[in-house]
Amino acid sequence: MIAEKQAEIVDIKLIKRPIDLEPTANYVFIGLRRAGKSYLMYQHIQDLIHSNQASVADILYINFEDERISSIKAEELGLLLDAYKEMFDAKPLIFLDEIQNINGWEKFVRRLADSKFRVFVTGSNAKMLSKEIYTTLGGRFIAREIFPFSFKEYLTYHGVVLNKNWQYNDLRTQVVKLFRNYFYWGGFAESFAINDKRSWLNSLYQKIILGDIVLRNDIRNENAIRILAKKLAESVMQPSSLSRIKNIIDSTGTTISRNTLVDYIQFLTDAYLVFGISNFSDKLSDKETFKKRYFFDNGLLNNFLFDAETKLLENLVAIDLKKKYGDDLFFYNKNVEVDFFIPKERRAIQVSYSIADDITRQREITALLKLSKVYNLDRLEIITFDEETTLQENGTTIHIIPTWKYLLENE
Repeated sequence: MIAEKQAEIVDIKLIKRPIDLEPTANYVFIGLRRAGKSYLMYQHIQDLIHSNQASVADILYINFEDERISSIKAEELGLLLDAYKEMFDAKPLIFLDEIQNINGWEKFVRRLADSKFRVFVTGSNAKMLSKEIYTTLGGRFIAREIFPFSFKEYLTYHGVVLNKNWQYNDLRTQVVKLFRNYFYWGGFAESFAINDKRSWLNSLYQKIILGDIVLRNDIRNENAIRILAKKLAESVMQPSSLSRIKNIIDSTGTTISRNTLVDYIQFLTDAYLVFGISNFSDKLSDKETFKKRYFFDNGLLNNFLFDAETKLLENLVAIDLKKKYGDDLFFYNKNVEVDFFIPKERRAIQVSYSIADDITRQREITALLKLSKVYNLDRLEIITFDEETTLQENGTTIHIIPTWKYLLENE
């Protein structure tokens, strides 16, 4: 296995992704299944080899989803180093892919770090970042969340290089055309060359539900968590309390307790399938129970929906903002409803597929102006599918931006 990976990795063709790594640090890459964590390790290995900082022989790479070691136990992980030492005299750079499948892996990885090995770890489960694991790893690792391709990376995959005036030449037409595909089918690189994207995405979703959620958490009521995922998809854009979600699930004939519902939502979150944002105006006790929830990729959300353009649009903006602002991202709902609020940047965003209709236009503008009066905001935006202008309302500037342009500028 060690020899196979050494031969394989150097020949893999990659679309390079922007990521800066400290030259001496250890890393844990976490995120949604098939988001590209393994390929980022491949990229780093190739960079090390091409810059003569390492040789092929220095690489010890193990994929723990390989069936040949599927039964390995934590106390047997030292055999990996023993096998490498039989082959080479060097001190290896160690890459451990999907190691969360091994119970107790943290202590082995901690021992490697204590022994001054440089170690890279990937996993598809946010529990890898729990306080217990942080305690075990002792601050010796830097955690990086890895997401599916951004729109800019999607353009790079398709060979589009944006020049200085790209918005005013033929490139704009190409960008808008590619955006439509990205909008519906998301950023999983493996799906880009596949014609039947819906079937591929459904297969990935089944793997996440069964492998990363049902089996890993020993869930007996598989039907309930499937209904939950479907209802969360249908409720994108809508703030929902736990009580409301429970009532919706109960109405299908599948009854679960409130505590089980809380656990199930956490399982979906741990697997990087969904994420939630809180209402900035809520009391602290309500921030965890009343949220808007989104999917980490538009393709996975689209797998549930038909005629879903408005939901896909807001979901895509939510993904981008979540990547940039993390827990500093909120919505606002107190006497006025605003889709996204970033208080630390004094920025508010409404998302509307189109504001061509006067009633819709005025509703979105009025909400932003009301919130701006309360918090004296610096930037107000309405993100649309393909409309662009700048408005002046009572001395306040409101930027109307098409989503494809917003995604490129925001990144």
